[in-house]
Amino acid sequence: MTASASVAVNVPLIADLVSDERRMDFLPALFGLPLLIVGEHTVYHFLDRLSPDYGGGFWDFLERDGTPLYLRPASDGRFRIHCTTNDYEGEVSADAAGIIATLFAFSHLSFRDRSDRMANAYARLYAFAADHAEARAILGAID
Repeated sequence: MTASASVAVNVPLIADLVSDERRMDFLPALFGLPLLIVGEHTVYHFLDRLSPDYGGGFWDFLERDGTPLYLRPASDGRFRIHCTTNDYEGEVSADAAGIIATLFAFSHLSFRDRSDRMANAYARLYAFAADHAEARAILGAID
């Protein structure tokens, strides 16, 4: 290999934190008006079911290229995750825990949504999660 040859580097995708000024627009854009309140509570509910370490609190909203992507607990802590449906057990960052809970919520809500909004949101977040630093844990939890 010569000094001028380039090496492909797999750089994880980054999600951007939604500013306080734009938080009010995030949930309607992500879940749509019919599922706005149900969608938000479903994400919180799934993390409550999946992690004994979650006890409520403030959540961050994240987007990519201006498109809503997922919610995550505003925490620096780690979360133990146990999925009884597939026997996954592991410990993940708050960011990965939020992705896991949001993916579960999208899947669950896709059965109530007459449009493709939840299916599209799931596909978008799944593609993002596949490049995440904790992809193995995230995909293992939702498998």
